[in-house]
Amino acid sequence: MELTVWGIITAIVVGLIVGALGRLVVPGRQNMPIWLHLLIGVGAALLGTVLARAIGIATETSGIDWTELLVQVVVAAIAVALVAGVGGRRRVTR
Repeated sequence: MELTVWGIITAIVVGLIVGALGRLVVPGRQNMPIWLHLLIGVGAALLGTVLARAIGIATETSGIDWTELLVQVVVAAIAVALVAGVGGRRRVTR
């Protein structure tokens, strides 16, 4: 399992986009800063790259590997939604 430079770059870009969109998609006010959404998105997209390579979905292509990209987007979207949903529900009641 070897990560390529292209896989890491696309994971970072996908993570930033999905992290920003995750903030917009989750309803209600979130108690998380935008940079945390972006960081979660990037981390999850990198995890998606590792996951795609580990299960053999990612292939070496001369262009964009759409299956690896799809795995990155799905994992990042799930992570951002989970963290934003869990973090947004914790409220201090008085």
